Amino acid sequence: MKDLQELLANNKAWAAGIKAKDPEFFNTLAQHQTPRYLWIGCSDSRVPSTQLVGLRAGDMFVHRNVANVVVHTDFNCLSVLQYAVEALKVSHVIVCGHYGCGGVNAAMTNLQLGLIDNWLRHVQDVMHTHEKVLTAISDDSSRLDKLCELNVIEQVLSVGRTTIVQNAWNQGQELAVHGWIYRLDDGLLRDLNISIDSQSDLSTRTS
Repeated sequence: MKDLQELLANNKAWAAGIKAKDPEFFNTLAQHQTPRYLWIGCSDSRVPSTQLVGLRAGDMFVHRNVANVVVHTDFNCLSVLQYAVEALKVSHVIVCGHYGCGGVNAAMTNLQLGLIDNWLRHVQDVMHTHEKVLTAISDDSSRLDKLCELNVIEQVLSVGRTTIVQNAWNQGQELAVHGWIYRLDDGLLRDLNISIDSQSDLSTRTS
């Protein structure tokens, strides 16, 4: 209980600090949210989405899961995506992974962890798709880094293939999907140079 009380105390201090700078911040925030970004990231506690990019509460809509996977049968992720695109009208979807991801490593080394093994099959699909590239890398750490990158790229394409994004593009909505990756040991985000904002972009990337 002591740990929980500490969290509540931290919250009071945080709220007081915000109010001291902007007395109307919470009143304004409670009225509506108008984020420009949806962040789809990993659940890893070391990758705090909003803090990484210096945004405040209300500036970013967020979905996180193990290994930042976007699967067309995951109604949780798809519901977040639909709400962000259709209701909030976000302009950017950012899929962000991180180097040294435990989920990606478990998939790569075929660890047997239980229920999560079924989820990580999706990352193994990425691994099999890019088997030639990955087997050419002899160093285990470098191979893991590459799979982390490839996993982000494949999830960007997966977002672009959803009917949610397809419909938005067909209706002329300005919406781009981007792939980034975060390095834990320096705190920096890296652009993986994959951004798609139309069906033609998607077709070029998947052809």
